[in-house]
Amino acid sequence: MPHLTCTQCPNEILISPEDFQLYKKLAVSPPTLCPACRQQRRLAWRNDRAFYQRRCDKSGKEFVSMYAPDKPYKIYHPDAWYSENWDALDYGRAIDFNRPFFEQFKELSLAVPRLGIDIVHCENSYFCNYCGDDKNCYLDIAGEANEDCYFNLFTKHSKNCVDTTFAYSSELCYETIQVYNSYNVNYSMYCDDCSDCFFCYDLKGCRNCIFSSNLRQKEYFIFNKPYSKEDYEKIRQELNFGSYSKTQQSLKKWTDFRKQKAIYRDAYLLNCENSSGNDLKNCKNTHASFNATNCEDCKYLYDVLDAKDCQDLNYSLYKPEVAYELISTLQMRYSAFSMASHYNHDVYYCDMVNNSSDLFGCIGLNRKKHCILNKQYSPEEYQTLKERLIAHMKETKEWGEFFPAALSPWAYNETVANEYFPLTEKEALKKGFNWYNNPNESHKITQNYLTPDHVRDAPDSLIEETLTCAICQKNFKIIRQELTYYREKGLPIPHSCPDCRHKARFSLRPARQLNERTCSNCQTSIKSVFLTSREEKVYCEKCYQETLY
Repeated sequence: MPHLTCTQCPNEILISPEDFQLYKKLAVSPPTLCPACRQQRRLAWRNDRAFYQRRCDKSGKEFVSMYAPDKPYKIYHPDAWYSENWDALDYGRAIDFNRPFFEQFKELSLAVPRLGIDIVHCENSYFCNYCGDDKNCYLDIAGEANEDCYFNLFTKHSKNCVDTTFAYSSELCYETIQVYNSYNVNYSMYCDDCSDCFFCYDLKGCRNCIFSSNLRQKEYFIFNKPYSKEDYEKIRQELNFGSYSKTQQSLKKWTDFRKQKAIYRDAYLLNCENSSGNDLKNCKNTHASFNATNCEDCKYLYDVLDAKDCQDLNYSLYKPEVAYELISTLQMRYSAFSMASHYNHDVYYCDMVNNSSDLFGCIGLNRKKHCILNKQYSPEEYQTLKERLIAHMKETKEWGEFFPAALSPWAYNETVANEYFPLTEKEALKKGFNWYNNPNESHKITQNYLTPDHVRDAPDSLIEETLTCAICQKNFKIIRQELTYYREKGLPIPHSCPDCRHKARFSLRPARQLNERTCSNCQTSIKSVFLTSREEKVYCEKCYQETLY
């Protein structure tokens, strides 16, 4: 197995025979960056949460966009971008073999209109991003087929969920991480088929549990101890979940309980064969991957569904196959080095292309074939020019590399890269990333409204007030639907803004990196997402199963 050194950090690059097989299928060169640096570079091409008010450069319509008004790009509202009133081929140009390819791609990106916010088939869900088939949603990120959901990330087929991260087929859940098929689960993590639970971790098939962990098919448990229904309800009322101060006390109790009593699996692998990583379901021969489901013969996947024979994918769904270095894509086959592109095959170095094949270095095309830099060619011309361009890119050392982050339409601090690989402005600029200081963003406290401690004391006029985040000091608002939700569920009004709430949940998730450590029970050597320095009790799979079952 060849050992190379990453050109960006001291890490080694390990390339297996299986890796070379994929490179051969796609005719790409081996990587020069380690998996972490490759992922960091890709993530610099995805903006989940930085939004701006601006006008559509086609219709003049004002809308919420991923692009600040002062960015040098042509930005279209989704209605205009998906319309037939413009043709991306109009911006095509010939290849200049005297200049680097990436330089020419950058010029094309400044000319071709960009999709201002990525929503498809959504109803009354304009303040969302990377979403499809949502209805009545607000600040839903990477959602699919959700209804009446707000402030969520990667939540699918769910209703009335707020502040959830990775919720699937669930309803009325609040402040949760990794919940499946659950109803009215709150302040909890890793719960499957549960209902009416608060402050719980790793529960399956449970009902009416509070401050509990690692339970299976239990009801009326508090701190992992059984109670009568009457005593349970009495204690539940005393906890007073409608009070912000009382809920903060409960959060502290839950945090202490999890660290002292809960048992953590070394890695969450459900129905997997010969696989490694975390949060994997129904995977086979899939390694160093995180939050992946139904994948086979893959490596370095992050938030991926139904992939086969793929490597280095982020946010790629709908059966990607024989694909490499993609981000924010759907159903890509035999493709590489592309982003925000859907239902394509045999496309390389493309951005926002859909329902197409045999494209190279194109932007914004739909239902097209045999194009390079948005210029149409015959099949024969395309193949000849493509081979010549690849040879040219090998000479310029561009071939086999994903787009440089410096070409991204977003600054580093606007992208997901800064969540998984946080950098200061100085560090980002030194590494070649861009940075954006929003001239319209102020951290100054302009309002000092005192949020009521108990939700019952929150007036209707609260939605007209400007609140100040207790963490970052930015101003934020409570929307009408949100206030109704808190009242109906008896939950307190949050004192922090949506971004800080998202960051708080993010901090509870383990890092996407496997570390050498020992099982807290039998001391055998294991690979886990939990560092040895962490307080949690981490068991190997054998000890975990024996203890719980």
